[in-house]
Amino acid sequence: MRATHPGRVGTREELARRIEELLDARAPTSSICPSDAARAADPDGWRDLMDDARAAAGRLAAEGRVEVTQRGQVVDVATARGPVRIRRPR
Repeated sequence: MRATHPGRVGTREELARRIEELLDARAPTSSICPSDAARAADPDGWRDLMDDARAAAGRLAAEGRVEVTQRGQVVDVATARGPVRIRRPR
């Protein structure tokens, strides 16, 4: 996983904040994609932020603030391959 660059748009802390803001703006039963947070942080360079967005989701999940899912099942984002979604705990 790529290291976060200090001072750069899209730090994991910023991405974690974006994840929470996006979830707060949606219905409690909704979910978001990590790319939604990356796009909110940097609309032009969002692809470069995907590893950091997934890592931010993993940190929030470890704190119990979100769940990361794949095909509707809660997964560990660190070992999940492919697309994941982020939602509030159910």
